[in-house]
Amino acid sequence: MTRLLLAALILYLVLLQPNHPAAMTWRALTVFPLELPPLLALMVIVGDGRAGRVLRFGVVAILIFIAVLKLADLGTFIAFNRGFNLLVDFNLVSAGWVLLQGSVGPLMAFALVGAALILVAVVALAVWWALGVWAALPVTGMRRAAVGIFCLITAALAMAEIGQARRALTLPPAVAQAIPGAAFTARVGLERAVQFRDTRADIARFTEAARADPMVREGPFLDLLDGRDLILVYVESYGRSSFQNPLYIPTHTSTLRAVQEELASRGLAMRSGWATAPMVGGQSWLAHGSVASGLWLDTQARYRALLASPRKTLFHFAQDAGMRTVAIKPAHVFPWPEGAFFGFDVIYNAADLGYEGEPFNWVTMPDQFTLHALDRLERNESDRPSIFAQVALVSSHAPWVPIPELVAWDEIGDGTIFNEWALSGDPPDVVWRDHDRVRDQFRLAVDYSLQTVGAWAARQAQDPPLMIVLGDHEPARFVSGVDGFDVPVHVIGPPDLVDRFAMLGWSEGMIPEPETEPLRMDSLRDQFLRLLSAP
Repeated sequence: MTRLLLAALILYLVLLQPNHPAAMTWRALTVFPLELPPLLALMVIVGDGRAGRVLRFGVVAILIFIAVLKLADLGTFIAFNRGFNLLVDFNLVSAGWVLLQGSVGPLMAFALVGAALILVAVVALAVWWALGVWAALPVTGMRRAAVGIFCLITAALAMAEIGQARRALTLPPAVAQAIPGAAFTARVGLERAVQFRDTRADIARFTEAARADPMVREGPFLDLLDGRDLILVYVESYGRSSFQNPLYIPTHTSTLRAVQEELASRGLAMRSGWATAPMVGGQSWLAHGSVASGLWLDTQARYRALLASPRKTLFHFAQDAGMRTVAIKPAHVFPWPEGAFFGFDVIYNAADLGYEGEPFNWVTMPDQFTLHALDRLERNESDRPSIFAQVALVSSHAPWVPIPELVAWDEIGDGTIFNEWALSGDPPDVVWRDHDRVRDQFRLAVDYSLQTVGAWAARQAQDPPLMIVLGDHEPARFVSGVDGFDVPVHVIGPPDLVDRFAMLGWSEGMIPEPETEPLRMDSLRDQFLRLLSAP
């Protein structure tokens, strides 16, 4: 009897495994898994013969697969506030590995992955043993028939709960509470199968939308720039939390007000509004691609479908207007073959920017060096066409340690001046043991990026480009402390160009009004083209 109870307990715990951080509570242990009775009954019926062992192997494979999927859900809920998508999210495994190494170091990263694999193997062996204990239970004759009837009844109850849960919002509370327990593991498996089917259909619809682009029949575009540069700057992990979370408001709004005062004294105009990003926590390229293409890229599958489409991006339209298109990508330590799709004349990856200083853990170089490199490589050139540059700033990317300070622009040189900060402070594996320290480092990192953008804009006042500065997405929810997807957008530059953004309802200055209606990022391509073009 003890073996039977222990085996049932093992299966009970595996079936109860949560897939969302909010469910990681002791109360979760009180929810009875409705799959458990029919599963145990089924093992009793088939026994421990050859057919029973085949069935056991299949059940173990399914349960472990869903258990790993729940762990993936847990990770993506923490990082991106959504579940794991089997069809489109496998690229996150390699991205997560790179971030893990940068946060805790290669040795600890290997240790953590190894421990996780061992844990999965141990759980699989435990489930195999538990199923075998119940399969070995001798049942014959009428008792086998009774167990079969019990299996059918409890399986039907589990299926009813799955149907109830999938339409729970439409059921009265009395009906929703009628079934004691939950068939959660089976429901996760079913939902992922449905999600796989729906994602394939969504990609087919998206592919058609990518081909149908009304903007190709309009134009010419960007003629109101009149030879002036357009610089699109993404500030990593900069979102509405800087204006809503009391941990960040005093620092970030104080910096923005100081920037506003300095830029206004130099004759520059500013307007600010909001945009809604397609994700939180990471995958910045989805935000960049949404703005560039005018399509909503909320999954990697949509991004890949975009790359296979004939869609024209902002940068193709800029090329049509005679501008030189430039990408500044300090986070790219490997080549970026996808860049060819977006219409860039030149792409500067990390190795092309000339930084010789020490890296800041995952962050390859400080934002100040990145913007200085843009001047050195492109803007300071004489007798050149106007440029449209996309610049991705990464100093505010996790793990947010260490954080540099602004230096005199003329002393930046090859970047070794920043080594003083690159080699200072506690490493990420120490800082990330304390969530309060992580949040404080995030506050300081975003503030550094805002200071840098403001200082660089002030340096351009004699021959100002039009700067569009926006966040790419919010950080993970435990850092941001807000539930939304909105990011700030700041337009800085010559008054005649900046004033055109008043048509979007964007307010003057560097502090966007909280009630300003946000625009989805996929609408920004067409808005920018129309605002910066003659009727």
